[in-house]
Amino acid sequence: MSPAGGDDGGIPRGPRRMSLPPRNASTEENWTGANEAKADKLRRNSLQRQARARGLELRHTAYGYALIDAARKRVDDRNDLTLDDVESRLGQS
Repeated sequence: MSPAGGDDGGIPRGPRRMSLPPRNASTEENWTGANEAKADKLRRNSLQRQARARGLELRHTAYGYALIDAARKRVDDRNDLTLDDVESRLGQS
């Protein structure tokens, strides 16, 4: 049997308080950011599927996005496309 306040190397037990978020933090603000990130992710995934259907690959680069063709060359030699640019180029094809 271990002593009441002893440290036997296991999980520490005792009264610990959890920190609360600041009073002025808005939960709606956090949800809005999460919703925008989710919408961007869904849009990117949709564009990836559209690109694959046309024999292209959508890749993220340090400067934005690039469409890669079957010969592993960048479409229009661009690697700085935004998702809007990608969507318009896929719409043209």
